[in-house]
Amino acid sequence: MFGRFERVVAWRYLRARKGERFASLIALFSLIGIALGVATLIIVMSVMNGFKADLMGRILGLHGEMSVYGSGRPIENWQEDVQLISQVPGVTQVLPMAQGTVLLEASHYSSGALLEGVLPQDLKAWTALSQGVIAGSLGAFSADDSVAIGVTLASRAGLAIGSSLTLLSPNGQATPFGTMPRVRQVHVVAIFDANWNDYNSNVVLMPLNGAQHFLLLGNGISLIQVSTQDPMDVGQVRQAIADRLNDPRLRVLDWTQSANGFLDAVNVEQNVMFLILTLIILVAAFNVISSLIMMVKDKSRDIAVLRTFGASRGSVMRIFLMCGASVGVLGTCLGTGLGISFALNIERIRHVLEGLTGTNLFNSEVYFLSHLPAKLIWSQVIEVVSLALLLSLLATLYPSWRAARTDPIEALRHE
Repeated sequence: MFGRFERVVAWRYLRARKGERFASLIALFSLIGIALGVATLIIVMSVMNGFKADLMGRILGLHGEMSVYGSGRPIENWQEDVQLISQVPGVTQVLPMAQGTVLLEASHYSSGALLEGVLPQDLKAWTALSQGVIAGSLGAFSADDSVAIGVTLASRAGLAIGSSLTLLSPNGQATPFGTMPRVRQVHVVAIFDANWNDYNSNVVLMPLNGAQHFLLLGNGISLIQVSTQDPMDVGQVRQAIADRLNDPRLRVLDWTQSANGFLDAVNVEQNVMFLILTLIILVAAFNVISSLIMMVKDKSRDIAVLRTFGASRGSVMRIFLMCGASVGVLGTCLGTGLGISFALNIERIRHVLEGLTGTNLFNSEVYFLSHLPAKLIWSQVIEVVSLALLLSLLATLYPSWRAARTDPIEALRHE
């Protein structure tokens, strides 16, 4: 498509000569702008993908793909329901759970917390937590007065293995002096790190029997948490569970229903960020137009001489197309390499910047996650590269067309 003559002339025009460096300087800025735009877009999209994947992984790992609730009442015959749910194809784990809000007191520290009661054998099979135990042992998680807490809560309250704390439940017993809250002294047998700050700081785990008695649930439970093989195909499993239970007093909700607003917010933010950052590449493309227009203006005499020596309009147009496309292609390649390298090493870069500045650039209490995630989706990288190349090519069309339309007689007449 491009002959040797056109490549040689285009390369000579791209090199700055004395008195013609201003247009080349604009072309350099255009190249840097395209590179930074492409790199920024790849990095931001990777971080957004990482946030989405990590958040969904933590949410589903800690809360399951779906839950079965009683309609305003505890689930009484939960052993039979658990057995029925376990028989549904696609179900991998079933966790009967008692839940209630409590007040936690330890020495001078007090805070609200979510008390979750689980069977000791279920907690050991709950990999999202059992694999994150950093102190103590789940083997001691059997007595009714034993609890497991998150690492953030342990740090805030100054708790360690064997420490005692007091739980107060608002579900108390009626007395002649009013409703008295239930108070229970428990001790810490395990500390876990769920890689989810909200869970690490607000959840207290207790054996199911102890939680049932403390929360006045009798033999009932609050919910049944269900995990499946394929989180993206929970609709059919949810319907199968509802059909198997066949109880209008039970509600089955999957993560697409309970976390749908969260997913929509993440998707909208991701799309808006893509559109906003695309403007950086668009601005750089306009710089390409400016530099090419100035180059055409400066080279009008050269264009006239080329046309006089027999160069066709198409040849002239291809010369300036190569000039503009070279800036776009080189800038896109540099930006792609920079963006991919940054995204793959973003956590190391964060630690280096934190060490240099002495500040916490990624507070887990604000962003919920304990590390800065990044996930490269190569189809998105291809989309970004294609978009940058397309905008760069479109930016070269008009100046190249104007160069090809230059009248050699008029150009030489004014020289």
